Amino acid sequence: MKEEAAKKRIEELHKITAYHAKKYYDDDKPEISDFEYDMLMNELKNLEKQFPNLVTKDSLTQKVGGTVKEGFEKVTHEVPLQSLQDVFDFEDLRSFDERMKEYSNQYNLPLEYVVETKIDGLSAALEYKDGQLVRGATRGNGIIGEDVTDNLKTIYSIPKKLKEPIDITVRGEVFISKINFEKLNAEREILEEPLFANARNAAAGSLRQLDNSIVAKRPLDIYIFNVQKCTSIPFTSHYESLIFLEKMGFNVIPVKALCNNIEKVIEEIKKIGEQRENLPFNIDGAVVKIDNLELREKIGSTSKVPRWAIAYKYPPEKKETILKDIICQVGRTGAITPMAILEPVRVAGSIISKTTLHNEDFIKEKDLKIGDTVVIQKAGDVIPEIVEVVKKKRTGEEKEFIMPDTCPVCGGPAIREAGEAVRRCIGIECKAVQLRNIVHFASKEGMDITGLGISIIERLIEKGLINDIADIYNLTTKDVASLKKNGQKFAANLIEAIEKSKTNDLTKLINAFGIRHTGSTTSKLLAKKYKTMNKLMNATYEELSLIEDIGPVIANSIYNFFKQ
Repeated sequence: MKEEAAKKRIEELHKITAYHAKKYYDDDKPEISDFEYDMLMNELKNLEKQFPNLVTKDSLTQKVGGTVKEGFEKVTHEVPLQSLQDVFDFEDLRSFDERMKEYSNQYNLPLEYVVETKIDGLSAALEYKDGQLVRGATRGNGIIGEDVTDNLKTIYSIPKKLKEPIDITVRGEVFISKINFEKLNAEREILEEPLFANARNAAAGSLRQLDNSIVAKRPLDIYIFNVQKCTSIPFTSHYESLIFLEKMGFNVIPVKALCNNIEKVIEEIKKIGEQRENLPFNIDGAVVKIDNLELREKIGSTSKVPRWAIAYKYPPEKKETILKDIICQVGRTGAITPMAILEPVRVAGSIISKTTLHNEDFIKEKDLKIGDTVVIQKAGDVIPEIVEVVKKKRTGEEKEFIMPDTCPVCGGPAIREAGEAVRRCIGIECKAVQLRNIVHFASKEGMDITGLGISIIERLIEKGLINDIADIYNLTTKDVASLKKNGQKFAANLIEAIEKSKTNDLTKLINAFGIRHTGSTTSKLLAKKYKTMNKLMNATYEELSLIEDIGPVIANSIYNFFKQ
């Protein structure tokens, strides 16, 4: 490639990588997979290596992605929380080893490596004085992070007091386990809230919440993987420092292996790759670090990465399977979502037998037909998705899928309004809509009725004890106790929670109804304007549409809700 063309492509890559880094680090809403981002960064690194005169300070190869979110105090890290250089094949690892051997010979120091799993989460530093946790911060841009001490204190696996009164700063990765992430997204799906793209973004978004009561409800965990600073203990080995951290009560990264040559390193990386499916947490690679801390010090770092460590990245796993059928599910707002029923296949650690197809436009875009052979992968190694159809394997017996014009649950009309991607059931007696309305009403985002989850609601409906939201407030201790063997205590607690919900303010009640297009902000506006539910119920469309920040679409939705 000529220099002029390289300059143009580097400028393009600067814009593309900066955009996606912001979506990943700051917004916690990535639009491309980690692998796709890594490939863009790899292309940029290779071009800059070929044309070093085109390297600029604003290139993401020269700095760590991420900024400090407004609302948090800034923290300057005494020891920078650097990133890692990525490689994608074993020959690059061997080249790294050759460079490290030169340093080892130069300084006459032993060369051994520690191989660890690269947890896919959010990096954080924990600072202890006299054994007491005094501060916790996110990585930020590596030099300046966010003070999230109160949020980190909600994580049960972070010790508030160490077993010895030492001064120490450690680095770890905050994450959400696979099983807890699936539970978290299942709850959000029931409540028709946007699903988290992957566990990393769920963890990052949770840790950077300004309200730590929200953080406390998220199943965050942490693994510690490095001593950043400790003047009282003269560590000489990284591996030994990890063992010491375990003794102090830290939740230390569980997969770590000491290797005396690069071939053993590669064996460990392969082993981790084979075990990847069965690990309880998500990883996006394996980290290789020099064990001898004096040698690390001699080798040093660039402005962005340590020269003595490297990250091997695993490619995303893809599998072929059969699209056996497409069924439709009905959500709380009546949204009808097509769901792919698949021939079960194991991908990245779990058996995938179904996945969402989002809407009819997605099906047309992918040209999906029932009976097709399709390629499945997990976005961010978590959410299964259909990547493409293997059209060469079509037999001619595949069937077109047509979205229904009636609701699959109640048989009522299903329409797609102009400008919308989804088709909706507009039958007001639809059982699927009613179930999800009750679930939303009782949820934390609604009236926050502790104990009234979807399984209890389903049983109450089956027994004919409730049919709608109002019936919740007619339940008796006897009704609830009948759901469980020896259920008196559970019944007493649930009835108490129902009674407590009656003290919620009007904003919470309006939000609990789950009126389409109406969230907590709009609920506050309505509560402030109308003061009582009766006044709101009798509001005209014209009145509603004149309220600031409530346009004709929202006004129409509110008016029609109470009219029904």
